[in-house]
Amino acid sequence: MRPALAVAACAAFLFTAGCSSGDDGQPDRARSSAPATDGSGTSSTSPKPADTPPAKGSVSVVRTVTEDLKSPWGLAPLPEGDLLVSSRDEGTITRVDTETGKKTEVGSVPGVAPAGEGGLLGLALSPSYASDHMVYAYFTTESDNRIARMIYDEKKSAGEQLGAPDTVFKGIPKGTNHNGGRIAFGPDDLLYAGTGETYRTELAQDKKSPGGKVLRLTPDGDPAPGNPFGDSPVYSYGHRNVQGLAWDKDKRLWASEFGQDTWDELNDIVAGDNYGWPEAEGEGGGSGYHDPIAQWHVEDASPSGIAYAKGSIWMAGLRGERLWRVPLDGTKAAHDPQAFLEGKYGRLRTVVAAGGDKLWLVTSETDSRGNPGKGDDRILELRVS
Repeated sequence: MRPALAVAACAAFLFTAGCSSGDDGQPDRARSSAPATDGSGTSSTSPKPADTPPAKGSVSVVRTVTEDLKSPWGLAPLPEGDLLVSSRDEGTITRVDTETGKKTEVGSVPGVAPAGEGGLLGLALSPSYASDHMVYAYFTTESDNRIARMIYDEKKSAGEQLGAPDTVFKGIPKGTNHNGGRIAFGPDDLLYAGTGETYRTELAQDKKSPGGKVLRLTPDGDPAPGNPFGDSPVYSYGHRNVQGLAWDKDKRLWASEFGQDTWDELNDIVAGDNYGWPEAEGEGGGSGYHDPIAQWHVEDASPSGIAYAKGSIWMAGLRGERLWRVPLDGTKAAHDPQAFLEGKYGRLRTVVAAGGDKLWLVTSETDSRGNPGKGDDRILELRVS
């Protein structure tokens, strides 16, 4: 068990519950809140070592990079500074010039079958992108969720720059909701994927199923050497719906997770650990489960993408419509999480580190029912501390 920090959303020890909605916009979850402690009754405001980030940070919106995007989901920064962004519902990938905001469709991904929360989701560049120009995509088909890679040839005409997809991993359960979808290459150059249990809660504890897991694969899609369960892609299990993956400066993996009845979570991911779903949600689930380091009411979070910058995890909230900062002290929260941009840009889907104190942030006004929400979707450039 690890110590956990709960976020105070109300006055001390005031518990509340009510209907809520997450990524799918449907009322399926109630939430409660509790004051922040380190799990032993010690306040999270106790003195921290000098190398931990301060209790309070800052966020400023430098500019809107581009707007009028259609159901953006995944984001992959290119080496020269531009961005690739996926459209969940259109099944296309668009290149965004980060200086001018110009959008150029580079191609569509064959076989994408958008429905509900499914469609063209996460993007990642190959660790050898400079030589192989491979773009990886996680997407929903008529039969499953899968990961494929495509050559991105910038010399071809717009709309025809993506090569035919080469499927590297398939058979991830699909559903109307809880498809997971985030992929990222780690510091070890291995491919990690966050998946969902598609409302079939038993899949999360079934180590033979890739649903409700964090998966760890080679770039070719094979189970990575050293995985905790032998020749299996499963790296951690007991997850409900993982849509955020990021590594800190010490190469520790972090993941965000949608809860159901009580807590949304931020977890430090340890190989082979069980994160409790559906038997446990939030901290205190039992000695066999790994506790989150922070947890939220769904109305304050419904977490999707995460990024690491300036000693903190930054977490995009969908229903919460805010960006959370969680300052880290090793595998604990150094201080209470801090919220920014609340209600200013609508639902927030993806946040990606852009070096130093800079982040890219993607809004997500279109929900799983295709409703456009309050306005168009955009990419923002942020400066954080």
